Amino acid sequence: MKALTPANYLSSLFLSIMFLFVACEPQSPGNWELANKNKDVLRVSTIFTASGDVRYKLATESGLDSAVAWCKEVGVTRVFIESFRGYKAEREVLENAKKRFEAEGIEASGCVTTVNFGKQTTGWELIACYTSEKTRQELKEIFEYTASIFDVIMIDDFLFTDCECEECLEACGDQDMYEYRCDMMNMISREYIQKPARAVNPNVKIINKFPQWYDRFHERGYEVIGEVESYDITWVGTETRDNDFVNDTEGLNLPQYGAYYIMRWLKDIGGAKTAGGWFDALGTTEKTYLEQARQTVLADATELMLFSYGGLIRESNEYGNRKGTGIANTEAFKKELPGLFELAKLIDGKPIKGILATKPPNSTPKIFYDSAGVKISRKDETYIYNFLGMLGIPLVPTGEIDMNAEAAFFPIHMVKDPDFNSKLENFIAEGKPVLVTDGLAGQIGDLDQFDNVQVLQVDGKPRDILRLSREEVTQMRNRMLEPFGIKFNAPTMVSLYLMGEDLIIIENFKDVPVKITLESEFTMNPEIQLTLPSGQSIGGDLGSNKLEISELPPRTLVAVSY
Repeated sequence: MKALTPANYLSSLFLSIMFLFVACEPQSPGNWELANKNKDVLRVSTIFTASGDVRYKLATESGLDSAVAWCKEVGVTRVFIESFRGYKAEREVLENAKKRFEAEGIEASGCVTTVNFGKQTTGWELIACYTSEKTRQELKEIFEYTASIFDVIMIDDFLFTDCECEECLEACGDQDMYEYRCDMMNMISREYIQKPARAVNPNVKIINKFPQWYDRFHERGYEVIGEVESYDITWVGTETRDNDFVNDTEGLNLPQYGAYYIMRWLKDIGGAKTAGGWFDALGTTEKTYLEQARQTVLADATELMLFSYGGLIRESNEYGNRKGTGIANTEAFKKELPGLFELAKLIDGKPIKGILATKPPNSTPKIFYDSAGVKISRKDETYIYNFLGMLGIPLVPTGEIDMNAEAAFFPIHMVKDPDFNSKLENFIAEGKPVLVTDGLAGQIGDLDQFDNVQVLQVDGKPRDILRLSREEVTQMRNRMLEPFGIKFNAPTMVSLYLMGEDLIIIENFKDVPVKITLESEFTMNPEIQLTLPSGQSIGGDLGSNKLEISELPPRTLVAVSY
């Protein structure tokens, strides 16, 4: 035994005191406690896919133990247990899993992914031909089965068709194929999903989750107005990908702001019905994964869906050419979750302000009819709204033109509105700042004579507007912001959000720090409320009517009250 010297005694005493201090120090709440405390503002959910997770991970008690533990560690307070994804999960497994999660204080709902059943389309091999009676009857049976187990059923975003088989062509007749698909899928929703499900379970609520590709909805039968009206709840795919100019990856068509735009757009159409945002780890790194979550929260989602359990517990996963790092993304999300709850609280109940960005439902970004009724193909402006938001122009997404808006952006989608020309004339006559794309300007005529009109040169390549210089984008942006009494100086890939009368959000999507300046005509006295990731050092000058950040770190969000 070592002799107790004065030095040893003091060392032992110091360690004992430190142990007591650490043991008695209040511990910060874990994600499970935080999630339950904040779920009325924002909740987190995940899904267990039928063919992978339910079949192989929820079928045993040890698998259920692991799933429950993971959910509590991440902060998941609701799970969606899928009954069908090409594979029909066994009733006993579904019911046992539902019972177990609910016993653990985790709400359990159902899910159906409409792939690999019925008659296959002539297009994408996963998808069904809904003209086929075989498809319709199998669909009916799937939803009857699922409604007999769950009171809430989510439909993943494969409820569409691209079929042009002889049966479809005959049923379509002289009708436009897109119109036929929209009418048919509205009918399918009512007669072969909702009606049979409610016949089995009168209390069932059905969630229709729209994909993120809003500019192609009508082409594949997603008729937004009818489906939002007929389903109980609307969810949105808020997936985005890594954005890489050098490698010309898929992410160029799915910039981070797209998650915000589509959810705000569907919220304008569906109101309180539009609830949750669903994103995944595919095609992302930890930074992009967290940006999906932030954009979904900024879009006023009440729930974040993490797709999916099986992918998120793996080091890596892929779908086609889209790879993701599930475990790394999950670890990053767990650290960010307290900040996401704080962000949700900051924006709660605050209406957004900014430039009107209307996309009429079922409008196309490149094909429309001229005055003679002849179909014409024009410059492609697909997802132009997503890219415009990456220029630091705060957008207000809507389905219809709000004539009370103080400034507006109009792309060629607006040709869908038969009264657009007169509405544009009113905006111009009232002196409101208007930004139109070159594609739309080419159909209207010479707009250069109007001082309050700017033409955005897209040239059929929406993503290329991200190459505008800082000077070009700042000049264009500040003309649009004049009615709001502010000026914003920043490069592209830095987004701006105006919330209510006292909150500004800025997010840097670049991989390098940026200097930004926001000036106002009114007294601001700005104060930084939140940064994500938390703990970021934000240096700068907070004046009475000026916010100057000398170095906003890469891939960082800052919330400023004023």
